[in-house]
Amino acid sequence: MTFFGVAHLDLFLWPFVGRRDAARTLALGVILLSIAILLALGSLTSSVLALTAAVLGIATLIRPALGLAILGIAIPFGSLQEIALGSASIGAAEGLTAWVLLAWVARAVAYRQIPSMRRRYWIPVTLWLGAALLSVTGAVSWSHSLKELGKWMEFAGLIVCTTTLAGERERSWIVVASLVGSIAAALLGWYQFFFRVGPEGFVLFGRFMRAYGTFRQPNPYAGYLGLMLPVGLSIVIGCWPRTGSPLRGLWLVACAAVGVIGPAIAMSWSRGSWFGVAAGALVVLLGRGRRFALSVVLVVVALAGLAFVAGADLQIPPAFSTRLTDFTEYFTWGDVSNIKPNPANFAVVERQAHWQAAVRMFADRPWLGVGIGNYEAVYDMYRAPRWTDPLGHAHNYYLNVAAESGVIGLAAYVTFWTTIVVISWRCVRSEGGARRAVALGILGAIVHLSVHNFFDDLFVQGIYLQVALWIGIVFSMTRLNGGDARCDF
Repeated sequence: MTFFGVAHLDLFLWPFVGRRDAARTLALGVILLSIAILLALGSLTSSVLALTAAVLGIATLIRPALGLAILGIAIPFGSLQEIALGSASIGAAEGLTAWVLLAWVARAVAYRQIPSMRRRYWIPVTLWLGAALLSVTGAVSWSHSLKELGKWMEFAGLIVCTTTLAGERERSWIVVASLVGSIAAALLGWYQFFFRVGPEGFVLFGRFMRAYGTFRQPNPYAGYLGLMLPVGLSIVIGCWPRTGSPLRGLWLVACAAVGVIGPAIAMSWSRGSWFGVAAGALVVLLGRGRRFALSVVLVVVALAGLAFVAGADLQIPPAFSTRLTDFTEYFTWGDVSNIKPNPANFAVVERQAHWQAAVRMFADRPWLGVGIGNYEAVYDMYRAPRWTDPLGHAHNYYLNVAAESGVIGLAAYVTFWTTIVVISWRCVRSEGGARRAVALGILGAIVHLSVHNFFDDLFVQGIYLQVALWIGIVFSMTRLNGGDARCDF
């Protein structure tokens, strides 16, 4: 098998053949009828958008794995069009995910095949979802809890869908499409940075603008890109293509991704992402072997020494140097009630104020928490003076989980991610070549997520869908339906 291929014609005809596919045929008819109505009554723009959405919808219905690849491109732009539903909002990425899951279920029903995974991998997911559901018993706002539970159910569903649908070819589609989507998102950040497109509060040095993409804030934007950079970096290192190699296209896309994503993360000015990216990149380098990692470190040290001798360090803006060296303030702890914020300490004090509120929630409800998704709903009861805006989360997802679901939820959450790391590492060790490169890159992405979540919440604005795609790819490479942990990417 190669990484790139074209589906046979029968794959595009099988939804129309056989009585088992009546549900898909009916859905196809509804789509075509909707297209006809929109073309007859809508404007040219809406008609083009409807036609494009319909074509993608039909392609997903025919082959749900194609929808997973389309989702990889749509995730960084899902917030451009959203529909408000109470306290929740549904963007293009969430809608596409729901459609993919529907197509996946229709396929399972039509063929009377219920996808399954090994029980030992289901247990951590079930524990986390169960702990989250249990915490709802003490929730003040059920609407906030339902919104959060719905997100995690979608997350779990997408993992299972990707695991059971993604073969070698489908995995290549998802990886390439995700990298292409991240390239587009990074280039948008470049545009915002250099042309000062954005709110005044994001201005840097009076000349630039913090990159934020379509994520409204720089931190989640950089967090999303940080999930992509280790994968691209690992492919660049581990998949050096020979002449005529089918991996050439994948390698070139990965090179382009690394080249534009790295600067875009710097342009976001997101310190939490910088820490996460450094950790993820270190995992990728160490995962290639100690000798390789040592060689890279020696090269970096040599280049840094040459730069110092040449005086290049004097050209670094003082604000950038300060940004890299004053992070120790994040690791101090104290009551911020009497601290008056100013432009110099605002970012640190704001986060500590929200951490303090989360700790108070946890102290008040240590076992089951205040209810999944209810941090914002009860924030006013636990907040520090001056800090009236709840911001939606605690700016530290571990504290957020502890506050909302207590000790039980935090233990289940840590167990879940520990299991993911173990599975990813086993996959890295089991194979070589492209399979190992992808698995190692995903492991680096998970490490980035874990580190960045100490300073923010990355399970927002569709980012969790990208995480689910990466986990599903690793699961599909470990043959969860039987056999050992060998990869077959």
